[in-house]
Amino acid sequence: MGGQAGTQVEISVSGEYLEDIGELVFSDPRIKAVQKLDENQKVVPNKYLVSISADCAVGIYEARIMTRLGLSSSRIFSVSAMPEVTQTASNKTLATAMNLEVNSLCNAVMSVRSADFYSFEARQGQRIIVDCATRGIDSKLDAVLILADATGRDLLVERRGGALDFNVPADGRYIVKIHELTFKGGPDHFYRLALWESPANTPIVRLPSTRRVNSFSWPPQSLPEQASLNEVEPNQNAKQAQRISLPCDISGSFFPAADVDVFEFEAKKGEEWWIEVASERFGLPTDPAVLVQQVTQAGDIEKLVDLAEFSDIPSPVKVSSNGYAYDGPPFNPGTSDVLGRLVIKEEGTHRVQLTDLFGGTRSDLRNTYRLVIRRAAPDFALVAWAMHMELRNGDRNALSKPVSLRGGTTMALEVIALRRDGFNGDIELVLNGLPEGVTAHGLKIPAGQSRGMMLLSTDQNAPRSATQASFFGRATINEDVVTRPCRLASYSWPIPDSWGEIPYPRLVADMPVSVSGIDFAPITLAPLSRGAIEAKTGDKLIIPLVHTRRSDFSGATLQLKTMGAGFEQTPMFDVDVAADGSQAMLDLAALKTPPGDYLIAFYGSAVAKYRHRIADVAIADEVRRKAEEELKAVEAEIRNATDEANSVAADQKLTANLAIQALTERHQLLSAALTAAQEQLKKATEVAQPKDIVDIVVSEPIAIHVQPAEAK
Repeated sequence: MGGQAGTQVEISVSGEYLEDIGELVFSDPRIKAVQKLDENQKVVPNKYLVSISADCAVGIYEARIMTRLGLSSSRIFSVSAMPEVTQTASNKTLATAMNLEVNSLCNAVMSVRSADFYSFEARQGQRIIVDCATRGIDSKLDAVLILADATGRDLLVERRGGALDFNVPADGRYIVKIHELTFKGGPDHFYRLALWESPANTPIVRLPSTRRVNSFSWPPQSLPEQASLNEVEPNQNAKQAQRISLPCDISGSFFPAADVDVFEFEAKKGEEWWIEVASERFGLPTDPAVLVQQVTQAGDIEKLVDLAEFSDIPSPVKVSSNGYAYDGPPFNPGTSDVLGRLVIKEEGTHRVQLTDLFGGTRSDLRNTYRLVIRRAAPDFALVAWAMHMELRNGDRNALSKPVSLRGGTTMALEVIALRRDGFNGDIELVLNGLPEGVTAHGLKIPAGQSRGMMLLSTDQNAPRSATQASFFGRATINEDVVTRPCRLASYSWPIPDSWGEIPYPRLVADMPVSVSGIDFAPITLAPLSRGAIEAKTGDKLIIPLVHTRRSDFSGATLQLKTMGAGFEQTPMFDVDVAADGSQAMLDLAALKTPPGDYLIAFYGSAVAKYRHRIADVAIADEVRRKAEEELKAVEAEIRNATDEANSVAADQKLTANLAIQALTERHQLLSAALTAAQEQLKKATEVAQPKDIVDIVVSEPIAIHVQPAEAK
């Protein structure tokens, strides 16, 4: 699952629909792969040699395979600065513990109902850090990490995904034990175990990990990597309050359990400040809450007036109630962190009280936070994901959806904005660097709203290709045009249908876009006119649609909704999937559409009779036909040769019989070839049997220009 910078490693890949796999690509050009060749210079299936440049930074990168359907979903590939080894022998007992050198890393896979044992030598006084990367590198392993003495007696245990910090008490041999929390295992329960020496009293730098979806909104633009101030303990109450001046940027921690951190500052009436706290977005199990109080004195009596309370940053859009796209998007861009506006009512002393709402039983110094109090800095952050259709009650699926496009398809990405410090303007969506034959149309996020769409449309004849695209939002803030990147969200693992597995969403590090060049959309819906459709305010606008159908469907109709700012209240309508065209009607009077330029699309779900690798059937049938013709031709030659042999003179019999023997041997070879061709045709036909798949159908974008109605 990774390698040391400056080395070459061999990796194997597995998965579904990996036919005709080719290039293994990474999100960084400093990591390159070639297919492994055997001694005869033939490709070894599913094996690659990966070269990592010496200047490749320590971190995590996305790895994908180019398949006949386009780029696959991704898997994390990690780069370290330490020598790496691979678990090779059985190490399931204390007696067979695998030896690890300090300052090294081991790549391994957990077996079902077992534990892995490792041993290392350490000296008294050393500080040894033991870390195990699992969920943060797309593994399904929830690791229990144990450090024991040479006899296997436990010294330290970590069950929550943390690292072990071990001060060596005496020279000798020590043991690291790892098992899955519920003793699960298998190929998808891999891990990277690192063991290194760290100087005393220095922070632990964990192995690199993916980020949660809601972390897209952190940090604010231009925030320094390190806070300018640190929390100074004790600051648990008013008498111990830490004095600060605004603006401020403070780093602290919710430690010990039930910790309360109090800060005190002076402010003037009418001042406006924005308070933001990040902690849960660091991937921590925290829930920050802020209370701001105005402090006044009546003689010797201190009076406190609650000025503001801040807790969660809600999702900008409604999300699924069960996490599986049941009644909304399956990704949650909200967070239990804090972002709120504070208006000072009276000049004087004010206090900020910061707590972890559910930290009464958590006593972990690693539960850090960042408190920022600033003047308004209007801004926005963006995250996107492939559009999911809402499921029926009880359904459970959470699917990875790489931007791998079929010919004639339009794919929709939902784009969500978190608006910061009062920014409320339009956000234009832009996607550049696309493959040939692919066009992008951003349905902007309108002023005051949080959701837009990005549509990618592929020509039917777009060639097979892949690129790294650039996805960003653009807006005017305080008369300046600013751009902000848009991150993609996906799942570490797809869950097709499961009641016993919880989805694990994460941010994706890059934006690859690929075109199959082989596979095609079941149906394409496109406007009859490619230019902007002209209309006047109050019109009932009729939009003719052209259907290009490439598949059969279960059901005769496709129910369509409308996407696009100002048009989403359009009633749903049905189209006949068997027809060559249809019409959509937009009532601009009912929608109260003002003059302007708009971009919309229609979308819905259909059950298509998908046929995988259907072209292989025709190819296999052609091979079978030729084999039959050749066999019949040889059979005719054998009959003719037999007739001639019966009529030739005795001295020519031997020659005639040898000719018959050669034809008979050829007949046997051709019979075997025909049997193989028939078997291949049978397999290709089975693979290409129609299979019901729920497909999201999105029309090509439709531009509308609405003019003012003529004055009467």
